[in-house]
Amino acid sequence: MLNVYISDVDNKPAVFFNSRLDPRSFARTKMSQSMTEQGFIVNPDGSHEIWRASGIDEKDGFMQFWGPLFSGKRLDSLIDEAVSKTDSAADQSALDAVVLWIRAKMLLGETLSAANPGAAFVRCEDGKPDHLKSGIFFSPEYLSTRCLLMESSDKYPSDKNPSEKDPVDRYNSPDLKGLDTSAFCAGVMLYTLFAKAHPFLSGSVYQDMREGVFLPIHLAAPNLNEKLSGLIQSALMLPAANNKPPVKAADILTNILKTLISNNNEIVSVSSLFNVLSEEKSLQIENEKNRYLSRQKKIVKTKRFILRNRTVLLIAAAVLVSVILVIFGMMDSISKRPTTAGMYPDNVIYAYFNAFSSLDHVLMEACLDGASKADLSAAISITAITRTRMAYESSMQGIITAEEWRENGGELPAPDVFGVTNLSISQAGGSMDEGIVTYRVTYQLWPLGEDLPYNRTDIMILKIDRKKNWRITEIQRTERQ
Repeated sequence: MLNVYISDVDNKPAVFFNSRLDPRSFARTKMSQSMTEQGFIVNPDGSHEIWRASGIDEKDGFMQFWGPLFSGKRLDSLIDEAVSKTDSAADQSALDAVVLWIRAKMLLGETLSAANPGAAFVRCEDGKPDHLKSGIFFSPEYLSTRCLLMESSDKYPSDKNPSEKDPVDRYNSPDLKGLDTSAFCAGVMLYTLFAKAHPFLSGSVYQDMREGVFLPIHLAAPNLNEKLSGLIQSALMLPAANNKPPVKAADILTNILKTLISNNNEIVSVSSLFNVLSEEKSLQIENEKNRYLSRQKKIVKTKRFILRNRTVLLIAAAVLVSVILVIFGMMDSISKRPTTAGMYPDNVIYAYFNAFSSLDHVLMEACLDGASKADLSAAISITAITRTRMAYESSMQGIITAEEWRENGGELPAPDVFGVTNLSISQAGGSMDEGIVTYRVTYQLWPLGEDLPYNRTDIMILKIDRKKNWRITEIQRTERQ
């Protein structure tokens, strides 16, 4: 039974979310608060709209939410259809939908949106997604998660998987966040589509994810494009504590899009992603697959037996070693981060705005100590959006800093210009001897995609931190265009 579906209310189609709770349980769990939760509709042009539920009613004894119609198909249903059928059209529709989902996730950037493909609807033309016309609807995350977990408990009941105490989302790891979650989910969907089987089907799903226990894609789909196979493998290893891939999630998603979208902005055909293997090569891979499965079964069984039966002393030793490794890793990571050591207060301000113009969010964060991170969030979002556009639009150029653009003549229009010009700093109070100074900073901010700048005046307060470095602790901003 689908709990997230499209049906009619008052003879009009709408999107429904069945909570599978009776009215009393519904009231006790305060599920009605989900009425205010946001969903997102990502349009083909990259813009997005906010979606909210419109009402609550009762059906067959269960309370359900409903809201404005987004006409489309559930992404997980498209994938399940492709897996269950030997149909190239179903395969292509599922691949097109996954590509659209990845692109939409990249466009949303850091905006929190539901990760489960069962919570995403893909608009279809004549029953098929169209990468130039189809939008994506991401359901409200908490609301859809509740409904989909109940679906999962129907599909994988506890009496069949006694090691799982709770229903599971087999497309996402509970240990990942942000773009890591999107990259992992994309890897699971593509693996399922190309291998015709889900990578994590055992009773210990989350443990398998954490340990990287699955049949590698090069053995599950041996004739798949080698580059794409490597990207899927890297994505699936993201939750594995001891086997994290060297590739970042944003790079995995970007390279997947580059591989699956041709130079003329068309999604490649599924058949073009597979190579023909000789009989000898196929036999060799099949033998390798059997050896791998046999070896993995023994390793996993032995490892988990030890984990279940180790003594308190071994637990303490393992925890101690882990803590030491984490501390040294954190110390090494921290030592390599940029700092404001040796800078005077005005140097810190100059460094902050130069980093903002060049979208160096690591240096920006080093300059801040409790001040508003609005500029930092903007820099991160612009970086994510630009990477996505460059992957999707072959003609897209990189961002030009406003200062560089002005030095080269500053001609309008300038859609790819971003940054600060006419920066002026003057001390407005305090003293270095007192450990606190106030500066008045005026400048022009050239927003990406706009032709006119914003005139800003910031009152910045800087203090010395515990390491005797000057950092920005407060930003009071006024702005006009």
